[in-house]
Amino acid sequence: MQAAQTTIDPAEVAKFEAMAAEWWDPNGKFKPLHMLNPCRLGYITSQIAAEFDRDLNSENPFADLRILDIGCGGGLLSEPMARLGAEVVGADAAGGNIPVAQVHAEQSGLTIDYRHTTAEALADAGERFDVVLNMEVVEHVADPLAYLTACQTLLKPGGLHICSTINRNAKSFAMAIVGAEYVMRWLPKGTHEWNKFITPDELYSLIEKAGLTPVDRKGFVFNPVSWQWSLSAKDMSVNYVTASVKPA
Repeated sequence: MQAAQTTIDPAEVAKFEAMAAEWWDPNGKFKPLHMLNPCRLGYITSQIAAEFDRDLNSENPFADLRILDIGCGGGLLSEPMARLGAEVVGADAAGGNIPVAQVHAEQSGLTIDYRHTTAEALADAGERFDVVLNMEVVEHVADPLAYLTACQTLLKPGGLHICSTINRNAKSFAMAIVGAEYVMRWLPKGTHEWNKFITPDELYSLIEKAGLTPVDRKGFVFNPVSWQWSLSAKDMSVNYVTASVKPA
């Protein structure tokens, strides 16, 4: 059996297959991601700009950068990266997401290489990228270390890896599962499994074991009054994001 099969959890893939058609509905099942997207895009673009010395105010600031959006879903991150001038590959293990993403990119006048594939398969094929975006995926795979190792393999030396996930504690259970799935009904019940959540220290350790060097981490904090997300240098109690680099 090929390594491409090592970290895919079929039950997790099936959940997102069932929701594929709703990716671009800001009030649908992916409403939390639409709400979070401006905040996480701000973090992603600033980290890429800093790492590769790019001016975000220039035209096509990410020109000549090859970016992989692993677990791309309907393309909520792939499309902004393409608009900034990057060559984008969007990959997802849930095949139903790919035609949704392809149609939306075409309607938006964007050229994005969407593929129904896995990080392991891309790594085995010798694909290499300047940036790997790994957002809200690691908590859904069967073997986080093997998956992060594949992401490390996919990076060129000096490449940037951005990975976000959900902390594992009582607050994350209350907010990400009880709040988002049962109270607000933003997500279908069972979307997340609390025991698959990963603490920031655990993720840093996994990233280092995978051969990457962590350089930053921040929290994504939701304000129920303003109904907006913001970055926090201290509060990583629920959602958080990390940046790491592959040694040159």
